[in-house]
This record gives sequence, C-alpha cells and structure tokens, in this order.
Amino acid sequence: MGGDHGPGVVLPALARVAQRRGDLRFIIYGREEEVKPVLARHAPLAALSEFVHCEVAVRMDDKPSQALRHGRWKSSMWKAIEAVKAGNADACISAGNTGALMAMSKFCLRTMANIERPAIAALWPTVRGESIVLDVGATIGADSHQLVDFAILGAAMARAVVGAQRPSVGLLNVGVEEIKGQEEVKDAGRMLREANLASMHYHGFVEGNDIGLGTVDVVVTEGFSGNIALKTAEGTARQIGEYLRAAMNRTFMARLGYLLAKGAFDSLREKMDVRKINGGVFLGLNGIVVKSHGGADEEGFAAAVELGYDMVRNGLIDRIEADLDLFHARHPQTAARLAAIGEDEE
Repeated sequence: MGGDHGPGVVLPALARVAQRRGDLRFIIYGREEEVKPVLARHAPLAALSEFVHCEVAVRMDDKPSQALRHGRWKSSMWKAIEAVKAGNADACISAGNTGALMAMSKFCLRTMANIERPAIAALWPTVRGESIVLDVGATIGADSHQLVDFAILGAAMARAVVGAQRPSVGLLNVGVEEIKGQEEVKDAGRMLREANLASMHYHGFVEGNDIGLGTVDVVVTEGFSGNIALKTAEGTARQIGEYLRAAMNRTFMARLGYLLAKGAFDSLREKMDVRKINGGVFLGLNGIVVKSHGGADEEGFAAAVELGYDMVRNGLIDRIEADLDLFHARHPQTAARLAAIGEDEE
C-alpha cells in the first residue's frame, strides 16, 4: 500500500519477479478494494499469492509514533512484518514510510543478540560494480562498538548479495590517515584491525569520493553522515541528468549527436537513475526487511524483492549470527558491555 504508486506498481513488479524466480510465493497485504482489481489483471501472480485484507494502511507522512499507535497489530505494514516473525514469510518488502517500517520492525522482530541498534544498508552503484553503504539513516551518532557491528553486518551482506568471499571494509572518515577523525571512528578502526576477522578484510579509513569509486566492498558510517551521503548522491545524479538534458537540447547538432549516441546515453541514464539505489535493508533484526524506494517503478520494486530473495537463499541471518558470535568470543569485554546495557534497559 506504500510508496508513490501503491498496488499499481507493487503488483506488476511481483508479476515480473514471479516470471524470473519460479520458486517464489507471495503474501500480499492491503485494502481489498484497491488491491483486488489490480491483482485480477495478473492471473499468474494471483495463483502464486495469498491475499490478506487489512483495513488500515500506514500513510507516507505518518510519524513513526503515529504509525505504531494506530497501525500496530492491524495495518498492512505490521501484518507483513509479523508474517516474518511467525515464520510464514522469509522476508518483508515494503515501499512505504521508512520511519514507520523501521519502528514497527524493531518493535515486532527485535534486534539480534549482541546488536545494540539496527542499520539501514544501501546497495550502491560504483564504477567497479556495487558496494554496500551503512548506516544510511537508522542510527544517529553511533559509537565505536556500533560501528564495528555495522562492519560485521555489512560484510555478511556483501558475501550474501555481492558475492565477495572476504569483503573489504572501510570506515568513512575525513581523511585516510590514522590520526584523523572522531575518536569513535578511530577506536572502531583499531578494534577491527585487532580482530582480523576471517569474514572481512579491514581496509582502513575511506573518504567520501571512495564511495562512488568502489574502493571497498563495504563503507561503514553512522546514520547522520550516511543519509547525507545518500541524498547527496541522489541530488547529484539528478543535477547531472538535468545538465545533460539541457546540453542535448541546446543546438541542432547537439540533438543529432544525442541520436547517434542514444544507446550510450540510455546506458548512462540507467546507471544514474536514483531509484536504482534501491532496496535499503534493515540489518541487525531477527528477520529480513527490505525498504524499496518510495518512487520506485516496477523494475525498481522488483529489484528490492529480488534483493530479499537473494539474502534468504544465501543465508544472510545465519552468516550474521556466526560472524557476531566469532567477534564477541574474541572480545568478551564487548559482550559484557552489551549485557550491562540489556540489564539497564530492563
């Protein structure tokens, strides 16, 4: 029910995925009067799906507290997350309200053992292929232990999705020199270097320009700077697109040049489409939740669904749990710190 287009994009996207992934089944949550007419136009999808009517749908402008208050237990978003908790679904995919989806996911699924806060990880296009950047908005002001957790989460996702056997991990910083940056970042770098985990190669510090260059497989930062980086990339892509559009329409010769190089420009447009930075994954929860871009088209939402599919098929949750157990076995003081935090919260 969420996103800019609701069932009009979500259901055709599922129909596309169903054609490509023959072993997928869907549970679709939403208002019957809006979903059923669209679903009726996709008979093969309907045959693979179970529909659950939900009277309440979280609005895109609802505050997380409002969504929890009015939508807990009964909204389409909550029901989809709850299906993962109950084991009726392997992953939840939504294009809806990001804050509400995170709040409900945390409340319903809870964070994994040894994880203080979840992170939102984005699959990021680079000149080398794809990298993973996290956190892009869930945790503001992470400390060194949380940054280490994000590194472990991101490396597990890189192995499950990108196919990196031993992903390279970098901490986003204001410089690559070890003396630069906030103490939390420097402490996290020291901890990762000393841990020397087999599940990742700690590269060191990286700068903002390294994200697009694909210098490392996983870029780790806290949610404030990560979200700024994400929105900056989206804005820059739109800016360059507008520059190209204006340049191509300036003269007759420019328009002729565009026609001659149309294939190359179409490829560039595809790479620069901000909706392709799609499928933000909520990592650190006891279940897989994928947030599709609210403005995603059919192929964009289908990509988010297939991202969830790949993470399930490649055992993302098991990988994360194994990596966390290994790290905390080597750093018992971190496990003791988490235990103390848990006692304080109780």
